[in-house]
Amino acid sequence: MPDQNSPWVSLSSAALTAQVDPLGAQLSVLRDSAGRDLLWNGDPSVWSGRAPLLFPIVGALAGGAYRVDSKTYHLPRHGFARHSAFQVAESSATSAVFRLEADDVTFQLYPFSFQLEVHFVLDGATLSMTALIKNLGNRKMPASFGYHPALRWPLPYGRERAEHVIEFAGDELSPVRRLDQAGLLMPERFPTPVVQRRLALQDALFQNDAIIFDDLRSRSVTYGATDGPRIRLSFPDAPYLGIWSKPRANFICIEPWHGVADPQGYSGNFSAKPGVFMVAPGASMAAKLAITLLPT
Repeated sequence: MPDQNSPWVSLSSAALTAQVDPLGAQLSVLRDSAGRDLLWNGDPSVWSGRAPLLFPIVGALAGGAYRVDSKTYHLPRHGFARHSAFQVAESSATSAVFRLEADDVTFQLYPFSFQLEVHFVLDGATLSMTALIKNLGNRKMPASFGYHPALRWPLPYGRERAEHVIEFAGDELSPVRRLDQAGLLMPERFPTPVVQRRLALQDALFQNDAIIFDDLRSRSVTYGATDGPRIRLSFPDAPYLGIWSKPRANFICIEPWHGVADPQGYSGNFSAKPGVFMVAPGASMAAKLAITLLPT
C-alpha cells in the first residue's frame, strides 16, 4: 500500500505552479506566476477538501448503500478514491500520473477490478487532467466519476466576492436540479439561475446545497470578476455540472461529473442508476478537465 504521507508532487510552468497530494491524487495547490493562490486551501474549520476526485460514485446513495445483483454495499458520499493513497506512477517537472487499483479493501466496498489513473499535465497557463477508469475484470463495470475543484472566491485580484460570475460558453435555458437534506436528487426541476449565459454568484444560491445542471449544453465556463483575470474550466465530455459552496465561504466549486447522486427513493441496481456509465472488460473510460488562467 502506498505511503499515505507521501510528499506532494510539484509541477511548474512559466505561468502556473501546481502541487498534487498522492492521498486522493488531489490537486492541492494552484498558483499564478506571482505566487497568488487560485485554489482553496482546505481550511478544515470550513471544508477540508481542495479538489477531491469522486469515484466510484458521485454524491450520496439512498440509505448510504447500493446494490449489485443481489448483494448490498455501503459507500460514503462521493466514494472512496478521495481518501485513498495513490501510487505516483510517473513524475516530471510538468506532468505526473497517479494510479489506484482494486485491492482487498476496495472489493469490500466496490466489487470490481478497477484501475483509476489520473494524468496531470501543466502546459503554460493550462493544467490538464485526464482520469482513465479502466476495467481489469471480466464483466462489465458500472461506475461514476467526478471532479470537484474549489477555486478561491474571491480570486486574489482585488475584486469583491459579489463581482464574481460564472459565464457559460452557451445558453443554459433548461431547469436545474437540487438536492434534499440527505444529499439525494429531488424530482422537481427549478428555474435556471443563469441569465444571458451568466450565473451571478451569491451565497443565497447555496443555502440548499449544490446547483446541478443535468441538461448541460456548454463544454466550458469562465469564472471571475467581469473586469479582472478569469479562469476557464473546460470539460469536453461531462454530462453533468455541479456548482457548490458553503454560504459565506471563500471558495466556489465548479464540478464536471460523470454521474450524479441517487434520486430520492432509488432502490434499483447500481448499473441502472441515472448517470452511471458501463466499462467493458479490458476497456477504459476517459474524463477530462482543463483549468486555464486567462490573460487580462
